[in-house]
Amino acid sequence: MAGQVGNAAVSGFSDAVGRTEEVSDTIAPDRVQAMAATLDLDRAPIQGDPLPPGWHWLFFNKFVPRREVGEDGHPKRGGFIPDVGLPRRMWAGGRLRYLAPLTVGAAVSRHSEILSIQAKEGRAGRLVFVTIRHRLQATGTLCVEEEQDIVYREADTGKGPRPTPPAAPAEAVWSEEVVPDPVLLFRYSALTSNGHRIHYDQPYARGEEGYRDLVVHGPLISTLLQNFAVSLKPEAALTRFDYRGMAPLFVDRAFRIEAAPGEGADELSLWAKGPDGELAMKATAGFS
Repeated sequence: MAGQVGNAAVSGFSDAVGRTEEVSDTIAPDRVQAMAATLDLDRAPIQGDPLPPGWHWLFFNKFVPRREVGEDGHPKRGGFIPDVGLPRRMWAGGRLRYLAPLTVGAAVSRHSEILSIQAKEGRAGRLVFVTIRHRLQATGTLCVEEEQDIVYREADTGKGPRPTPPAAPAEAVWSEEVVPDPVLLFRYSALTSNGHRIHYDQPYARGEEGYRDLVVHGPLISTLLQNFAVSLKPEAALTRFDYRGMAPLFVDRAFRIEAAPGEGADELSLWAKGPDGELAMKATAGFS
């Protein structure tokens, strides 16, 4: 069944919907300091400080034995998320709710549950979407609630159509340039225990997965957008962040993170704009 994908095949994974997993970790100060250095920040959060939004993705990541790593650098299929029979894995987007601060040095538990597994047909072939809900708690307090969307795709043949991403919005009020490089991608991969070879192995990224260069991590782009949002409203607390990846960004060209006022007084509309003006990620931030 894992070798076939379609609506019928995915219905065979219905027993995985509702599956749960519990893991724990400590918001280690040295990891936080390394992240600050990776992002070129002048000051790193210290013991007792609130963890910046998006930085929780540094934690709760399994570092499996090398024999359990697949060809793409990710842990081999199966386990908590079932093997849906498709080789390419992408972080498609998610919805975050920040309910209470996670502090540096805190012991934190994460409860994860598979909410849905759905198959679809796209222009690039078969797709399977997996949505997982994570709840992060510290000292009995629910701090972060997240729904994470992962998409699995067929192998790239180089023959299928290349979708044209939409253009990024033109009404940016705030804008910053981001200049990625291989060291940034390598260090972020290491900090998040992410072995996916599209981020550091150029021959693999080009030859096996059909990208033109090393790919900037989706969660890294989301983290940059969240931290940008916080910098624009320093007097408020970020409580909601919804985002969706639209097109890949690559290591060899700079891109921009941009924002404009949202529909409400406590909202911002944000996006990542690629070097050719394409929309790479779109997001909405809510504040209290």
